[in-house]
Amino acid sequence: MNFKSIFSVLGLLVCFTGLAMLLGIPFSLYYGDTDIIPIILSSIISVISGLILWRIFRTDEKELGIKEGFLIAFLGWLAISLFGTLPYLLSDTIVNFTDAFFETVSGFTTTGASILTDVEKVPHGILFWRSTTHWIGGMGIIVLSLAIFPFLGIAGMQLFKAESSGPTKDKLTPRITETARLLWGVYILLTFSETLLLLLGGMSLFDALCHSFGTIATGGFSTKNSSIAFYNSTYIDFVVGIFMFLSAINFSLHYAALKGDVLNYFRNSEFKFYLLYVSIAITYVTVINFFTQNGYTLFDAFRVSFFNVISASSCTGFANSDFALWAPAAQFIIVLVMFIGGCAGSTTGAIKSVRVMILLRNTFKEAARILHPQAVVPIKFNKRIVDQDIISMISSFFMLYITTFFISSLLLIIDGVDLISAMSGVVACMGGVGPGLNTVGPMANYAHLPIFSKYVLCADMLLGRLELFTIMVIFTKSFWKV
Repeated sequence: MNFKSIFSVLGLLVCFTGLAMLLGIPFSLYYGDTDIIPIILSSIISVISGLILWRIFRTDEKELGIKEGFLIAFLGWLAISLFGTLPYLLSDTIVNFTDAFFETVSGFTTTGASILTDVEKVPHGILFWRSTTHWIGGMGIIVLSLAIFPFLGIAGMQLFKAESSGPTKDKLTPRITETARLLWGVYILLTFSETLLLLLGGMSLFDALCHSFGTIATGGFSTKNSSIAFYNSTYIDFVVGIFMFLSAINFSLHYAALKGDVLNYFRNSEFKFYLLYVSIAITYVTVINFFTQNGYTLFDAFRVSFFNVISASSCTGFANSDFALWAPAAQFIIVLVMFIGGCAGSTTGAIKSVRVMILLRNTFKEAARILHPQAVVPIKFNKRIVDQDIISMISSFFMLYITTFFISSLLLIIDGVDLISAMSGVVACMGGVGPGLNTVGPMANYAHLPIFSKYVLCADMLLGRLELFTIMVIFTKSFWKV
């Protein structure tokens, strides 16, 4: 195991995190807030610590294997989450480590679950840091490091494999560094475009940037206590809704569209599956809300259903209505799409559409074999036959995901959390959605949960973000064998 290279990279990640903390200072100055000194101190501590770590373990050996890739992905997330607590703690925005760690992990994993009870009283520099953790985490701090730290070279492919979501990877260019830069280019373009459109809708630059960071990263941190509902704007609802949908789509498809191949979206099996199931969910929830929510016109029902189904399925977590107060039939669909999630290769979380699609096809194939035992029915994805190894891996992932969900839910219930809050909270944190139902609903928060439950949910956020196996494999005996 090349521990020198591992800790050297971790040092650079911590250093970069410290520099990113300074981005909110212009807003602190503009709004006359008192959080400038805590932010600068947090940045200095992080940068110096990162540089010391990098300098001590600096090595000319750049070879990184798959084991090093897994460790960097896991330890990197832990390291930046630990140092990311500093602005909250030093500014007294959050007064205890557990809550600060929960908020930071939620930010970097693009979950959006919050313990802040009054977001609107938080200084602007701290709020901007909070949203920045989303933006950094959105495409993965590991992918970001590939674009900035080219010394990783070809060994960086191991990091990309550890961080990239889903069972399939669309390699846009032969060099992983170039791939990372292309994806970040799309990421920045989407962020800029949404920011501009939100400015046109009447948002301030600060709010527009923070909500764009939360949208494109499918994170969900808002600068308002009532999230997007605060603005009560049809225009803002649809702008944010459309960009949440775009952010849940494989970024390689966006790149192809920017190169002129727009029809590539409709040649992609996963995109078509995602579009289909989201459309069905929106239609169903619209009908339920129209008949059960007093005072809703058909357009009102469609508006809130469109927004919240997209928000849940993209694992963003913004809300323009308190879906915790909807009819149980509508809530069920919201929780169901939280499980499924968006497309692999996007910033979304959860199980991913491609896995669910392949599992469904495999189920139908096995059903057909009951009638025709000798039949050979291959499962295809984008007109290519899916290897049995991939199907086996997806099945294992699904079982591990469900098992983790039940164990985590049980732990929260034992800790005194009610059944609905526990189960929906675990779904929301594992999938990177944020708000759940009942006491952790979109207009509530996680502040009231017991300390143990908060750490369980932190683990769920990390496990979900790193797709379970990345972390699980580290705790196996074979991982540490030479």
